[in-house]
Amino acid sequence: MAGKPKLHYSNARGRMESIRWLLAAAGVEFEEQFIEKKEDLEKLRNDGYLLFQQVPMVEIDGMKMVQTRAIASYIAGKYNLYGKDLKERAWIDMYVEGTKDLMDMIMYLPFQPADTKGKNLALIIERATTRYFPVYEKVLKDHGQDYLVGNKLSWADINLLEAILMVEECKPGILSAFPLLQAFKGRTSNIPTIKKFLQPGSQRKPPMDEKTVAIVKKTYGI
Repeated sequence: MAGKPKLHYSNARGRMESIRWLLAAAGVEFEEQFIEKKEDLEKLRNDGYLLFQQVPMVEIDGMKMVQTRAIASYIAGKYNLYGKDLKERAWIDMYVEGTKDLMDMIMYLPFQPADTKGKNLALIIERATTRYFPVYEKVLKDHGQDYLVGNKLSWADINLLEAILMVEECKPGILSAFPLLQAFKGRTSNIPTIKKFLQPGSQRKPPMDEKTVAIVKKTYGI
């Protein structure tokens, strides 16, 4: 029997967090090997484990997988979270890429100079409420189903819930104008595997604080 997937990354959200979400939603237990200093990253590179010298890296099914998109696609496909055919996968990909654009804006916020954070936070809220959330609200309204694609939980739904919670950390109550997204959040948050991941003490990571930002900057030479 194959062992648990092993995740190599900092003890922070970053690009690994969506992979943690996917595994948790699929009910898959995983281990984490945290990169806590520059030497940890250099060892992975020197051992030849990082194809492009970058993390995240996930050991799964005898592979040492790198590149966030490739890892997530593999996990989504393996655990039946990637649609039933190519057309459904195309829709899932589009929705995932949309939420990724929004989440990237939030992910980079802690690394930005203090004098620009307010402006960028306002931009995140503006984009969420005028560009991204209206798309998903309309999708749910138009097809009248519980999930974004094929009326079945997929990578797109998991990614959207993650994005919603990240934006709510920036501005609580931001879903007030999106009743269908509010209902979607309630439904998906109560899926047993996801509900477990949202509980205190899980492997879900908190928003980055100044201490974590400093560690990440030093480790990766940012």
